[in-house]
Amino acid sequence: MTKQPEDWLENVPDDEEEDDEIIWVSKSEIKRDAEELKDLGVELTELGKNGLDKIPLDDDLRAAVELAQKIKKEGRRRQIQLIGKLLRQRDVEPIRQALDKLKNRHNQQVALFHKLEGLRDRLIEEGDDAIPDVLNLYPQADRQQLRSLVRNARKEKNDNKPPKSARLIFQYLRDLAEAQE
Repeated sequence: MTKQPEDWLENVPDDEEEDDEIIWVSKSEIKRDAEELKDLGVELTELGKNGLDKIPLDDDLRAAVELAQKIKKEGRRRQIQLIGKLLRQRDVEPIRQALDKLKNRHNQQVALFHKLEGLRDRLIEEGDDAIPDVLNLYPQADRQQLRSLVRNARKEKNDNKPPKSARLIFQYLRDLAEAQE
């Protein structure tokens, strides 16, 4: 007895019965993902030793990043490719979160420095009238020291001398801000 074409269709499973869906990923998408991981590797190599200690890396990846920090030119490119390859085998989300946290801390520090520069400029422009505002922000500030620094900075500005006292005011304000944190 020969099988008819309709008979062999009975043995083919229906598509509805299969729960496993095949997800097709294009070659371009794979390349984009690999390039993104290499960029993450570049960010890791640009971190200093202190920043790298705050990122959750396993021993192999940490050693590869530290080696890439030492290498120059062509060898560095190959080492970054290796880091990208190592990152493909790991969960990179904790690494990205730690990098974002470090970047945010840097942005907060930059914002604080801009605020302190503005306060310093206001002290130099307004003189003794702006000192109470500084004392409200930083109660531990020394009024006499601040007044003498402001007086010297104004004198240096009027005489077109280098802004040594203005730098000292900024440094003093930065120390006060760090002590308050």
